[in-house]
Amino acid sequence: MTRLRIRPVRLATLGVFALAGLIFWVSFNTAQGTNIRSDDSMLRLSDLIQERSRKNAELDASAAAVRAQVDSLAKRDSGSSAAEERKLTGLEKAAGTRKVTGEGLSVTLDDAPSDATAQVPGVPEPQANDLVIHQQDLQAVVNALWQGGAKGIKIMDQRLISTSAVRCVGNTLILQGRVYSPPYKVTAVGDQEKLRRALDASPAIQNYMQYVDAYGLGWKVDEPKAVTLPGYSGTVDLHYAQPKE
Repeated sequence: MTRLRIRPVRLATLGVFALAGLIFWVSFNTAQGTNIRSDDSMLRLSDLIQERSRKNAELDASAAAVRAQVDSLAKRDSGSSAAEERKLTGLEKAAGTRKVTGEGLSVTLDDAPSDATAQVPGVPEPQANDLVIHQQDLQAVVNALWQGGAKGIKIMDQRLISTSAVRCVGNTLILQGRVYSPPYKVTAVGDQEKLRRALDASPAIQNYMQYVDAYGLGWKVDEPKAVTLPGYSGTVDLHYAQPKE
C-alpha cells in the first residue's frame, strides 16, 4: 500500500525533469549553439528590406523609361493642336509628372545624437522617441511648403504628387515603395520668401523647433538659387477620384 502511494509522486518528479530536459534541448537546438539574443535575424530582415528598396528603384527607372517612350509616340501620333499641347503640358505640371525648375528652398531634418542630453534648463532628459524624426515632422514640413505656394516638392530623390503618402516606421521613411534613413531632405520650388514664412508660421514646426533647441534634433534650411525637380515617374493608383472635365 505504501509503495502504491509513493509511485505517483515519483512519476510526477520524473515527468518534471523530463520536461525540463526537453525545454533545454529545444532552446539549444533553436540557438544552434549561438546566442539566442543575437540580432542576426533583424540584420537579415534589414538587408532584405534594403535589397527590395533597391529593386523597386530599378523597376521605377525601367518603368519610367518605357513610359517616356510611350508618351513620346502618343504625342507624335496624336495630331493635337498647339493649344491642346499647351493645355496638356499645364495639366502634367499640375499633376507633378513634368519636371519643374526655379528658385526654391530645401529643409533637412536629422536625428539627434543617441547620447544627447537636455540642453535647456528645466527640460527633462530625453526619451528615445525625443531624439528621432517622426512622420508628423516630415508631414509638417511638406504641408507648410504647400501652404507657402510650392510649385513642386520632392523628398530625397522622389517627387511628390497628390497620391504620395509620407509614412515612417520607427526612424525609417517609406515613400512610394522605397526606404530611406535620416537625414531627410525636403526640396521645394517656389517663392523663397513665401516658403520661409510658411515654415515659420507652422505650429507643428514651431513645436519641432523646441526639440531642436532642447535635444539637438537636426534642422537646416537652404535657399538655392535654382532648383530642378524631376517629374514623378511612378505608377498612379487612384481609389477616390473622378475625371476632370
